[in-house]
Amino acid sequence: MRRSLEILSIMVIALTLLLGMATLYTVKAQMHPMIRYYEVKGQVYSLNWAGYAVPAEEYTVTGVASSFIVPQVTCTKQTTYVALWAGIDGYNDSTVEQAGILAECSGGKAYYSAWYEFYPSPSVTISGFTVKPGDHIYVSVAYLGNGEFNITLIDYTEHEAFSTTGSVSGALRSSAECILERPTVAGQLTALANFGTAYFGQDYTDIQGTCYATISGSTEPFGSFSSVTEIVMVTNNGKVLAQPSSLSSDGSSFTVTYIGSR
Repeated sequence: MRRSLEILSIMVIALTLLLGMATLYTVKAQMHPMIRYYEVKGQVYSLNWAGYAVPAEEYTVTGVASSFIVPQVTCTKQTTYVALWAGIDGYNDSTVEQAGILAECSGGKAYYSAWYEFYPSPSVTISGFTVKPGDHIYVSVAYLGNGEFNITLIDYTEHEAFSTTGSVSGALRSSAECILERPTVAGQLTALANFGTAYFGQDYTDIQGTCYATISGSTEPFGSFSSVTEIVMVTNNGKVLAQPSSLSSDGSSFTVTYIGSR
């Protein structure tokens, strides 16, 4: 049976005790707006993002909802990272309102965490929020007005939920994204963790209404917007690191495949 968005509200209410238990702290790895390498019509090559974005006119994006399956990363002795998230802004501007999960390979072991970010403020980890490979994650970002955003993150598999609000000065609300990212550490782009294949959207997670955006009052799957743009992650030399698939026939789902580290 497919899950409905009504279940999300029930879970948030039922699991609000997590808000009191969660400890928040700054993430060593930081997520950022897209670093553009070059672009052609309908496709962009980026140094840090892979996935799909829906660019829009300024101040028209009021929501985004995504779902994905936490990938199992393959670790070596090299320290590597990968983040999966949904958010508003960052495609054409200098803020991002986002939340998701981070996988880090360090010392041959994998570590998983949940986080949110009101960039340019640092990313914040949600301590006590368990994340494991194979978990089905839901993320939504909604504009509340007066520069304030609500972020909700739900792990259906672990039965956990987190929600918070924050303000971002100068947010243009000009894009919505479902993204896989290699973050920075100490201001430098990290090596991309080997995540195999990452799965985004309702066709893979059974969480309805994802990857969807609300733009100019219309809530639709990403593929329903004519401006939807595929983003391929590459190195400084143009070598492909992560390649998205085409969008599914309903415009809501896609995969991203690991090609190389850097």
